[in-house]
Amino acid sequence: MLKPKRISVFTGHYGSGKTEVSVNYAIWLRETMKKDVALIDMDIVNPFFRSSDAADMLAAHGVRLIASVFAGSAVENPSLPPEINSVFDDGECFAVFDVGGGDDGAVPLGRYRSRFCAEDYDMFFVLNERRPMTHSADGAIEEFYDLERASGLKYTGIINNTHLKGLTTARNILDGYSLAEEVSKRCGLPICFSSGTPDVLEGLPDGFTGERFPLKLRVT
Repeated sequence: MLKPKRISVFTGHYGSGKTEVSVNYAIWLRETMKKDVALIDMDIVNPFFRSSDAADMLAAHGVRLIASVFAGSAVENPSLPPEINSVFDDGECFAVFDVGGGDDGAVPLGRYRSRFCAEDYDMFFVLNERRPMTHSADGAIEEFYDLERASGLKYTGIINNTHLKGLTTARNILDGYSLAEEVSKRCGLPICFSSGTPDVLEGLPDGFTGERFPLKLRVT
């Protein structure tokens, strides 16, 4: 498993499952590092699939949620909360950023570019091979660079989060890993881990050597 940095950013195409990964990663950080962890919901594009929907569950695990006061409401374009600056100011807090899908969702990151660049941060490209726009290496790489340009930040790693929700199989994970390997080779970045529910990950063959990150489905 990768060594976590204090600032972690999860971005990807619509339907990549980045919110599920973000929520699980934040809880894992809290349990592993035994320090304060904040999850920042930066999805102000899609009003439906937000990490803020898991607010009570996050609180139960000791993870602080920073989200717009309008998240989960009928307001279509909630603004970013000023509390975001606090995670940069507090050098002891681990911060996990759950960013909206696509390049529109990544644009708000640019507002904090100078603050990210002052940190040794991780930004992960969450890749789901089963999504039409990222089903091929060419499509995934186009999305990769579109998101970098929109955010003004650079990726540090790739996460294979290939899934079909409840229909996901070990074969899907393997197919996603093959795609992630090609993207990794062409973009020059490591595959940090493959994520999936424990039962699916257990179905991977013995010869699979990639890092595994088990997910509990917490966001529906």
